[in-house]
This record gives sequence, structure tokens and C-alpha cells, in this order.
Amino acid sequence: MSTHAPPTVLVFSMSDPTGAGGAAADTLTCAAMGCHAACVITALSVQDSTRMDDVLVIDDEWVDDQARTVLQDMPVAAVKVGALGSSDNAQAVAEILSDYPELPVVFDPFPAARGTASESDDALDAELMAALRGLILPQTTVVTLSLAQARRWIALSSDDDAEGEAAEDFTSTQCARQILEWGCEYVLLTNAGTAGTYLVNQLYGPANSLQNESIEHVGLRFRGAGDTLSAGIAALLAQGIDISDAVREANEFLAQALAGGFRIGMGDATPDRLFWANDDGSEDEEQGPPDAAAPDADGAAPRG
Repeated sequence: MSTHAPPTVLVFSMSDPTGAGGAAADTLTCAAMGCHAACVITALSVQDSTRMDDVLVIDDEWVDDQARTVLQDMPVAAVKVGALGSSDNAQAVAEILSDYPELPVVFDPFPAARGTASESDDALDAELMAALRGLILPQTTVVTLSLAQARRWIALSSDDDAEGEAAEDFTSTQCARQILEWGCEYVLLTNAGTAGTYLVNQLYGPANSLQNESIEHVGLRFRGAGDTLSAGIAALLAQGIDISDAVREANEFLAQALAGGFRIGMGDATPDRLFWANDDGSEDEEQGPPDAAAPDADGAAPRG
């Protein structure tokens, strides 16, 4: 038995039975990046590759018990917070994070869609996003979300209808500054722009710092791309890599996972997080997992 244990990432995530997103995506990504994922399930979903039909939110006491049992048993090097289905869950996770302030936290904030859109859904989203903004975000190292999601979050946070509508046209810089004011250290906005055939991602940080990455556009609609990016960053932070290099390398990993993506069902495609293990039939090159050294620049993906 090996005496070497990989770093552990504590993941708060929903269960996706397709394996494309959620806990399965986080587990595969962490493993491919050289880490062990300990998964706390926050919700159970009924979905296929085309749509989500229903979500069962796990009780906040169960979320708390899952996480604390792991934290009391094994050393955790980083945390990824994914989909949370209720403000009670947000409160539970926030209390856990406050008890372990030394751990880097990657936050992928948007709740899972409920399959339909209605005014009641908007009200529920606004309540949950307010809890995430006030409880989780101030304890976050880097929050990852698309420009469209950032605009939506800012609009939901506004009490003024005119200001909420104006947020839908915010630039990436305006969105990042607003979210940074809410208390996180860094904001990674994916799909923040285009440059030819490339999508541009932007990492905003302290003192107006800006890091641009890009990824070649893949002509498929993906499920689990955002999970892959955020879990990859968490795995690299768990290994002690600084935020700039962690974002750059996670983007490179995502770019290759999307380039090798596959459609196994009738709907969205799935990133191939084990692209490095595939046998391409060549005897001259030996496949292996991605190196933890800083890679070439790249970017994010269509759908999380």
C-alpha cells in the first residue's frame, strides 16, 4: 500500500445521474488533477442530457453532518462549493467555512435550474442568491461564473427594477467590480468576450489586477464545463499552486477536456476529463495525466 496520500478537496455539490456535472464531474476532475475529492451531496436531481426535471434539496443538518464527519477524519487542503439548493444550506456551509478559514475556497455559485421559469422561481433564486452573496462569497478565494450569470446575479440583488434591468448590460469589468465589492478575493468571468474563434475569460483580483485567458471555441453545447473549471482550480489550489497559475492550468485542462468531449446521450455533450488516459493508437507517445507545471494560456466553456 502506498504511503503517499493525494491532497483532498472537500466538494459541496449536487448529484447528477448523467455523470456530466455535479459530484461526478468534480470527482473525475480532481482525480485527473492529482487530488482526492470528498463529496458532500447538497441535492439529488432527476435529469438527462437534455433537461432537468426535478431537484430534491438535502436537509441542511445532513449537509453539515456529511462535511464535518469528513473534516474530522482527514486533512482537507481546499474546498469547492458548487450548487446549493436553499438558504439553509448556504448557512450550514458558511458556518463550516468560518471554522476552517485557512482553506482556499472556490465557489461556483449558481443553483441548479428547476426545469421551468416562473415568477416564483425568480423569487426563490433571489432569496438563495442573496444568502450566497452574504454568507459564502465573503469567505471565497475565487468565484467562477459566466458573464451572463454575473449579470443575472447582480440583477437579482437589486431592489430597483431599473437598476436590475441596467445590470443586464453591464460590462465584464462592471460585473467583476460589483462582485469583488461583495467580499471575495478574485472573480473569474468566463465567456466574457470573443477574439476571433476564441472565447475570452477574465480573472479580476486585488488592486484592479486582470488576467486574460482564452480557449478555442468548440461547436458543441456542454454540460459540466463550469464544474470542470472550478473543480480544477480547487484541485490546483489544494496542491499549493498560486491562483494565477491555478486558473491558467485549469483552463488548459478544460480546453483539452472540451476538445475531446463526447455526446453520449441525445442532448448536451460531456467534457472528457480523462482525455490524457485515452489510447490514441500511437506507440511513439505515452499518455499520462496533466503536469502540474504552469501550462499555456487558455480559457473557459459554454455551459456549467
